[in-house]
Amino acid sequence: MRSVTVKAGKKYEVLIGTGILDSVSELIAGVTKTKHVIVVSDDNVYPLYGQTVVKKLEDDGYQVERFVFPHGEASKNLSVFGELQEKMCDAHLSREDLLIAVGGGVVGDLAGFAAATYQRGIPFVQIPTTLLAAVDSSVGGKTAVDLPNGKNQVGCFYQPSLVICDPATLATLPDTEYRNGCAEIIKYGVLDSEELFEKILQKPVCEQYEEIIERCVSIKRDYVEEDEFDRGKRMLLNYGHTIAHAIEACSRYEIPHGQAVAIGMVMITKASAAKGLCDPELAKRVENIVRAYGLPYETGFAKEDLSEAGMADKKNTSDSVRLVIPEAIGGCTVRRIPRAEFISWLQEGGAV
Repeated sequence: MRSVTVKAGKKYEVLIGTGILDSVSELIAGVTKTKHVIVVSDDNVYPLYGQTVVKKLEDDGYQVERFVFPHGEASKNLSVFGELQEKMCDAHLSREDLLIAVGGGVVGDLAGFAAATYQRGIPFVQIPTTLLAAVDSSVGGKTAVDLPNGKNQVGCFYQPSLVICDPATLATLPDTEYRNGCAEIIKYGVLDSEELFEKILQKPVCEQYEEIIERCVSIKRDYVEEDEFDRGKRMLLNYGHTIAHAIEACSRYEIPHGQAVAIGMVMITKASAAKGLCDPELAKRVENIVRAYGLPYETGFAKEDLSEAGMADKKNTSDSVRLVIPEAIGGCTVRRIPRAEFISWLQEGGAV
């Protein structure tokens, strides 16, 4: 079993190992003394892994509540969030009890926000079951729900007490979800080093799950420890995301996050090359690796629509847009541009 220690507002371990979900009771016993827990999952993941977690916990003497909601980004809203809060209250969960999130990014975001706000905060454990959640969203403490006019508009920073990542759960991933996770891993490759970039180019991620998950989590750990609240260095983790969030909004969230990030990375790198901020060869390399993983690399949405959708991004201000500019593999910077110039970046990136 591999372990990555995160020292943020709360110190916790990210445990990575095939088959470790079988030891869920022993693992959570290391972070809480309670025997009263609630397992939160969606209707896709619960039959696969949520039921397994519940049974193991109950067999080991835990009193387990369950909250299962419809899968998909559309459920990450204040209504479902309220239903979960009511469920915890009706179950008489206390501040000493534990929430366990079993699922992908939507489950982790919603459940984490509920844990952060129920009775001003109860401990929670992340059990990511998608590649994207394993390498990215389960670590770092970002929790949130969406509003009709924007993604992740209501949320807070709240670190988990433990992350249990069992790559065996990735065996049931649909191909689309696997590729969504690969998009975030490509992001880490561009941010970190030629070595990581080439490693995932030369050998499929699915053939080196434990090593790649540990590597990506370690990279994110370093960003989070230096800048827990996303005011400085951690902003670099948003490479490709400003455009991605606009694409997601324009698609009414029918385009998954990973696919949108893949397009966003290609577009912002093309735009950076067109503006002389990086070598055009870098844009080709990013597009090539995105293509190699079967991810989309362009969008059919008009630049005007993307620009308008991008204005709702919470990372922007009233007069500027924040972009992560790739200057080289392992060398990215954050740049603020006037809002009026964003549309030209989209055009340079390939939007019509």
